[in-house]
Amino acid sequence: MAIDHAHLARLDLNLLVALDALLTECSVTRAAARVGLGQSAMSHNLARLRRLFGDELLTRAPEGMRPTPRAMALAEPVRATLVRIQALMSREDRFDPRTAERTFRIGLPDSAEVLLASALLAHLTATAPGIHLRLHNIDSTRLLDDLDADRLDLAIGLGEFAAGQAHHKRRRLMTEPHLCMFDAARTGVTPPISLEDYVRLPHVLTSLREGERGVVDDALAGLGLRRTVVLTTPRFLAVPYLVARAPVVVTMLGRLARFFAAELGLSLSPPPVALQDVAVSLLWHASYDQDPAHAWLRQEILRIAQEVAAG
Repeated sequence: MAIDHAHLARLDLNLLVALDALLTECSVTRAAARVGLGQSAMSHNLARLRRLFGDELLTRAPEGMRPTPRAMALAEPVRATLVRIQALMSREDRFDPRTAERTFRIGLPDSAEVLLASALLAHLTATAPGIHLRLHNIDSTRLLDDLDADRLDLAIGLGEFAAGQAHHKRRRLMTEPHLCMFDAARTGVTPPISLEDYVRLPHVLTSLREGERGVVDDALAGLGLRRTVVLTTPRFLAVPYLVARAPVVVTMLGRLARFFAAELGLSLSPPPVALQDVAVSLLWHASYDQDPAHAWLRQEILRIAQEVAAG
């Protein structure tokens, strides 16, 4: 498409900055603070944007302000445009990890933090001392929304995230098998655990979602069986210590189970039911695809994940 320079010359590109902030925050007050404007100035910008696009863009709702369908359609192309403009105006094409200074916000479960973050931190301190990480807990149900709202630069999640859209970029880092972990002395069970003992023993469930049902329950239901879950927690790292002190069993990611079983003297066994391996995925917003620093960090995480998977 040919560029209509005369038409674009009449457009204040600062309005796109205001629009991105408004659609990210869904609040005039918060958008004003995000951009560094007064509330009245942001209200004026919203009025101009409404005239420009011939749409209300944001309407009042009980929970605050809600984007219209037109605004939702604009959000992604506006964000992508601003990121490209920012890249053009910066010198990031000459990114050098040895001298660069940047902070990345990464959302991930604590299991991925144990498996990957320690090796990543060691690598960064040695080769990219100006690259800093801010790690955040994640809610898998809101993970894609957090990427859309630019609350996270990257995320490491468990699963395939099939609900993602075209601008949700995804790269599989590794797959994790399941293992059962328990204290042989407290449970009176020696590996491999039988299906009878597996159903008889109380279970600890690790889940990032609410509820007391997981993939194990679905597999058992297919056999006409059910288990008793006595404790549910989203914190993978707490589970081994719970298992070490009680006659219970947990079914968890295999590499993490091996790590803690060696530390705490716990027993491991393949599950007595068929369970699909879990994908560990790296996710990011397409707006950062061409960002050299972002691309470099993604490649380093992928390399470390491949080393962990091979080891």
